[in-house]
Amino acid sequence: MNWEDECYLLSKRKFRENANIINVFTPNKGRIGGIVYGGNSRKIRNYLQICNKLFVFNNSKNDNRIGYFKTELIKAISPNYFNDKERTSALISLCSLLNSLLPESQPYRNIYKSFEKFITSLNLDNWIILYIFFEINIIKELGYDANLNTFQEPKDDIYSFKKIKIDEYNYEVPNFLIKQEIPNEITKLLIRKSLIFTRSIFLNKFFIPNNLIFPKSRIILENYFN
Repeated sequence: MNWEDECYLLSKRKFRENANIINVFTPNKGRIGGIVYGGNSRKIRNYLQICNKLFVFNNSKNDNRIGYFKTELIKAISPNYFNDKERTSALISLCSLLNSLLPESQPYRNIYKSFEKFITSLNLDNWIILYIFFEINIIKELGYDANLNTFQEPKDDIYSFKKIKIDEYNYEVPNFLIKQEIPNEITKLLIRKSLIFTRSIFLNKFFIPNNLIFPKSRIILENYFN
């Protein structure tokens, strides 16, 4: 089956001497893998960077076998942040989460659109807050809604925290997430508490029940805000 689509590179690993197996996230096919021959050549290797936007041409004999990709670079994303550890870590973290959680060959167009929107917002000063909201959006799009708005109280300060129970789990949640407001003042404590909350949801509802390994890159990102 042949098809072509734009995509973002989620992961890559070496396959044989001069080839890579890559996973990409496309608007129409979702997460899908393919073999890129010549992937270790200087020309292709230079743009096969995690999170770069590519155009892929897929050639496969049937849907049950991995196909062969021809790739072209649409836009280099990763190189823009090589000197920014936090933003680079965020990009790798998101790609790792999507690679772990998205089922094969199922389109998630809302997540794709949100991912693109986040990429365009990465240069903003409040990018990490937008990252956190994107993680919450992933959780919801994958079928779990924490219904944080039900814990909202009019007098809540968005810079404070609230201890709540969702299902059988206890969480401490920043009020700006409950009220869905973007804070003007961003502190490491606010970010760290937010990342701990979303990580806990990911673990309790997706990774632990499905025996998945939580991405190390996501933990590294969280550690930047200790």
